[in-house]
Amino acid sequence: MAARAYWQGQIRLALVSIPVEIYAATKSGAQIAFHQIHEPSGKRVKYEKVVPGLGAIDTDEIVKGYEVDKGDYVLLDQDEIDAVKLESKKTLELTQFVDASEIDVLYYERPYFVVPADDLAEEAFIVLREALRQAKKVGLGQLAMRGREYVVSLKPCGRGMVLETLRYADEVNKAQGYFRDIPDDKPDADLLELATTLIDKKTADFDPGKFHDRYVDALRDLIARKQKSKSNRKIIDDKDEGGGKSGSNVVDLMAALKKSIEKPGGTTAAKAPAKKPTAKKRA
Repeated sequence: MAARAYWQGQIRLALVSIPVEIYAATKSGAQIAFHQIHEPSGKRVKYEKVVPGLGAIDTDEIVKGYEVDKGDYVLLDQDEIDAVKLESKKTLELTQFVDASEIDVLYYERPYFVVPADDLAEEAFIVLREALRQAKKVGLGQLAMRGREYVVSLKPCGRGMVLETLRYADEVNKAQGYFRDIPDDKPDADLLELATTLIDKKTADFDPGKFHDRYVDALRDLIARKQKSKSNRKIIDDKDEGGGKSGSNVVDLMAALKKSIEKPGGTTAAKAPAKKPTAKKRA
């Protein structure tokens, strides 16, 4: 089954708009999750919302509380929280370009693949991709998705591009707070030469396929062996358990780019009338 787009919209560079789709670049399927089982009955363990002295309560009686002081909470209901959520925007405007080396690795959070939304968007998409590659720059902007606003970076990746969400400054701890007690001594020259030699000897091209999570592999092997031997198995009836619900193209690209340079402060994007996207499978 074709992957589902995480976000659909357009990337805007001054007067140029490029319809794109964004897909998750990573997956968590490699992790193994466990459920808690009550062994005597073979039933899944569930958790109730309880209040000390009262016992189990109705979830409709629960509100969110922010602790402003020890034991002092400001209470908010879900409607109030939802009211201040940002609406998801369909436009990512690139407002700044920087060298990739200027962004500390601590700020990168999660990557996404970016592809043109249809055949008509491909020309402008390729122009932007190659312009970033030639300039050796990363585009920056802010994008509202699923109720919150993200700082994002955009850079070339093969035939496509990669968008990465970035952490805000107040989400990153200052390194000097942890490194200040490390002495600023010069290493012994012989030891430094030996370490450098070892590094050179083990230097090779990066191949992520060579690395495996040995703990996950061992767990999978253990589960497979117990499944094969049919030891300690439980068939659980979950019938009574509640089920949860778990465009357009650029018109005259050259003219739009030239106009953007002449009027760098322009905000109106040049777009063509909407066109139905062609049927195209995405990896």
